[in-house]
Amino acid sequence: MFAVIRAGGKQYRVAAEDIIRIDRVDGNPGEVVAFGEVLVVGGEQPQIGAPTVAGATVAGEVLQHTRGDKVIAFKKRRRQNSRRKRGYRHEFSVIRITEILTDGAKPASTPPARPQRAAKPKVEVSGEETAATEATTGKSTTKKSAKSGKSAKKPAKKPAKNPAKKPVKARAKKPDKPATKGKKK
Repeated sequence: MFAVIRAGGKQYRVAAEDIIRIDRVDGNPGEVVAFGEVLVVGGEQPQIGAPTVAGATVAGEVLQHTRGDKVIAFKKRRRQNSRRKRGYRHEFSVIRITEILTDGAKPASTPPARPQRAAKPKVEVSGEETAATEATTGKSTTKKSAKSGKSAKKPAKKPAKNPAKKPVKARAKKPDKPATKGKKK
């Protein structure tokens, strides 16, 4: 099921759980807003409004308020010593569509709970299995110590510099020339 709504002078095709960015609307993040100007309700039996569908509303949850990219208007009149620079950032609201309602139904005051993803179960590894994996892979599976934030294993030393390579000598500076005033002879 989908709907076409009008918000801020523009039309948007939306369905449940869609996230749209529209001109700023009143409402704090987490609140539910209702869009009453529904132009089309689609699905098994589509309804086309003249100009809007009677009794249809679309509910959405305000996720956040953001601002768009900076737009700079710079005007200059050449040879007139006249120029003007103005900047502007448009304000938007990010909305998650929660439900499409028909037949005069009212939206819920709180957004419906979203299903949570199932957390992956943690696998416990015994000491014997750890020793076996270290022997086969050659890698240590020790965890970082909580105190220092570093692993228990010390890092390898850096290889020594090549002794055959000669160090670069610093260039000798040229002596400063005395400053002369007047004409050269």
